[in-house]
Amino acid sequence: MKKHPKLVLASSSPFRKQLLAKIYPQFDTASADIDESQRDGETPLALSKRLAFEKASALAGTYPNHLIIGSDQVAMLGDTQLTKPGCFENSVKQLTLSSGKTIVFYTSICVLNTSKNTSVSDVDTCKVYMRELSTNEIENYVSRDKPYGCAAAFKSECLGISLFKKIEGDDPNALIGLPLIKLANILSEMGYSSLE
Repeated sequence: MKKHPKLVLASSSPFRKQLLAKIYPQFDTASADIDESQRDGETPLALSKRLAFEKASALAGTYPNHLIIGSDQVAMLGDTQLTKPGCFENSVKQLTLSSGKTIVFYTSICVLNTSKNTSVSDVDTCKVYMRELSTNEIENYVSRDKPYGCAAAFKSECLGISLFKKIEGDDPNALIGLPLIKLANILSEMGYSSLE
C-alpha cells in the first residue's frame, strides 16, 4: 500500500466526519476558527469557496506535511441566505419561507497540501425543490429531526428528504455538507486514491 500524507478534516461537523469516513476511514479532525462573515459584494458562491479555503489554511501551521480538507456550504433562497436556525422557532420560520420554493446550495471543497503549499478547490451546486408544506407538517418535522444546526433547517439524510419535490445536483452527499465525488477526484489527482 502506498504511503500517503495524513488527511485532516478542517471541521467539527459530525455530518462531514461521517461522510468522509465512508471513503477515507483514517483521518484527523480539527476545528478551524475563522470569521465566516460575508464580505461586501461577495457572492454566495465566492463566499463558500473562500471559507472552504480559509478553513483549510487556518490549520496549515498545525499540520505540516498533511492534506487538509476544508469545506463550506451556503444555502440561498432567492437573495436570502438560509443559515443554521439554532432553535425550533427559527427552523419553523425558515421552512415556512422555503415551502414550495427552490433553495440553491453551494458546497465548496478545498484540499490544501501543506508539504507543497498547493491547493485544489471545487464547488458542487445543488438545487432543492421544496414541497408545499403545511404548518403542521413543518412543526412535526422540526420536532422530530431537530435540524437546528443545519443550513436551511433540514437534514436531507434523515426525515428532511420527505420535504422535497426533487433535487438537482451531481452529488447527494454535498447537500449534507461534503461533496465526496469531487473530493475523491481531487485526492485521486493528488495521488491519494481511496482504493489503494
